[in-house]
Amino acid sequence: MQTNVSIGEIVRGRQRLKEQFLLLMPCPFHNQQPDPFGEPRRKDGILVNNFQGTDVPMILKHEDVRRMAKDWQHFSSDAPFQVPIPNEEDVRTVRQLPLEVDPPDQGDYRKIAEPFFSRAKDPAVIAQIEELITGLIEVALSQDSVEIVRDFAIPLQSRGLAILLNSPQSEADIWIGWGMHVFREGDGTSKGKAMEEYANDLLDRSAANPGNDFFSALTQAEFRGRPLTREEMLGYCSIVFAGGRDTIINSISGVIGHLAATPQDFDFLREDLKRILGASEEFFRVLSPTTHLARKCPMGANVHGVEVKPGDFVSLNFAAANYDETVFEDPETMKLDRRPNPHVAFGFGPHLCLGAAHARLVVRTLMKVLCERVARIETISAEDKYETESSYRRRLAYDRLQVRLTRRD
Repeated sequence: MQTNVSIGEIVRGRQRLKEQFLLLMPCPFHNQQPDPFGEPRRKDGILVNNFQGTDVPMILKHEDVRRMAKDWQHFSSDAPFQVPIPNEEDVRTVRQLPLEVDPPDQGDYRKIAEPFFSRAKDPAVIAQIEELITGLIEVALSQDSVEIVRDFAIPLQSRGLAILLNSPQSEADIWIGWGMHVFREGDGTSKGKAMEEYANDLLDRSAANPGNDFFSALTQAEFRGRPLTREEMLGYCSIVFAGGRDTIINSISGVIGHLAATPQDFDFLREDLKRILGASEEFFRVLSPTTHLARKCPMGANVHGVEVKPGDFVSLNFAAANYDETVFEDPETMKLDRRPNPHVAFGFGPHLCLGAAHARLVVRTLMKVLCERVARIETISAEDKYETESSYRRRLAYDRLQVRLTRRD
């Protein structure tokens, strides 16, 4: 007996088989790179790596990272240029504020910036971010395909930051041109001098014609009854421009890449948009956009049998802590309904990331708009992005991610 089967039925059948196959796959993020810190975390709790000629013990356990992040007297952030890893002595001339100071100074510096970063919870700002993301998604839907990193994530990060800081979008046009990194080109060449020149000019313009934006506020702000120095203003500019740039860009591409590779997770979110809240936290845990930050040990320390001399450094490895199997069951599996989820992707203690609310707003709004407007994300090509050091190689997200979006009916 002859059976007539339409092309559409064949295509739908293939799609169902593909989705059934994907259901059996582990998290696609870990197909390319499993947790590189798992073995040393379970065995020793630390991993010593040589960064720029200096051996630095990386703290890998969740409990240790949280404890040390709160203990600023013994694990200090009062280390200009040294808190990021690798250090940034060759790419900037100012201490980043409030990142590279300890309490109580850190808290007073943080209060100056908090009114703008808390705008991420303002309904008007939330609406602007949704409008921005909707516009970018609509442009992507109108094209045959879109390169997510440069043509979507970088504009989203830059324009979203301008909204948060109440700055003109004409400034965001400049920030988009900086590419993935503010301080370094892809080949490692420093471009920090150009960024500081731009920041000085921006502060000059803001002082001459103050508005309601963050940079104008810096020119009028006081620290304990005195005006901020220009160096302090530049310290805020440095962390604002650099601190959340590649981390948000990596988060955006990581979310889109996962939903493209795992359509059942996309369906899971679409079935109930309330799931986005918890799912976003799982994305931050798995992606852990910031691998680690350094802490100086002013009195020295002994960490799991490794002696750290006074003035030397350890690193708090948030990425490793977020895969600690004593805290997270089956940590290498992306579970969008994971509860509880005490990840440390935004740090912990007094230096909890100032931009955490903004990052959450961007990622959650992205997921919401994708669920509402996009039926399917198809990966056309992808180039993974890695952080490679002598003792580990960690996948971050993508250098390039070309996808095709199909509009939802």
